Amino acid sequence: MFYCFLADGFEETEAIAPIDILRRAGIRVCTVGVGGDMIRSSHNLYVNADINISQFEINEGIEGVILPGGMPGVTNLYADETVLDAVRYCSENDLFVCAICAAPMLLGKLGILSGKKATCFPGFEKDLEGATVTGKHVTIDGKVITAKGAGCALEFGFAIVAQVKGQKASDNVAVSMQCR
Repeated sequence: MFYCFLADGFEETEAIAPIDILRRAGIRVCTVGVGGDMIRSSHNLYVNADINISQFEINEGIEGVILPGGMPGVTNLYADETVLDAVRYCSENDLFVCAICAAPMLLGKLGILSGKKATCFPGFEKDLEGATVTGKHVTIDGKVITAKGAGCALEFGFAIVAQVKGQKASDNVAVSMQCR
């Protein structure tokens, strides 16, 4: 199971597109509302999370976390100790840590990017502490997957599927969505 953390101010495309792609590939994704069940996006769309942060617990079924960008969404994620614990747990246990736009800065601040390649939304590079910044749309370094921004959200989702289920599964979803 992947957990996608949503906090007020999240960028909706960066959350919804990858969630949709993973679910189309048969990968289970649970959205976690930080601060409640109904979360307001950066463009004032409301998303009803599957569970709220008080219901979240790290379990053996966790495969990884997804952190969408958006401001102040990333700031709100970084302020929540449960989110940080989940990210640390995934990193320390060789599980997937996926972050897009400004969210890779959270990984940098936690020391997860040290010695790794990563990308982010332009202007946040200084926060990718210890990383080699690629500037690519999507960067994969082991089980850390980072992406640049909303325009890369589909590519980000396909990259996660390719790493979890293989390139063929990713290509099949892309073809079914008329992306290839």
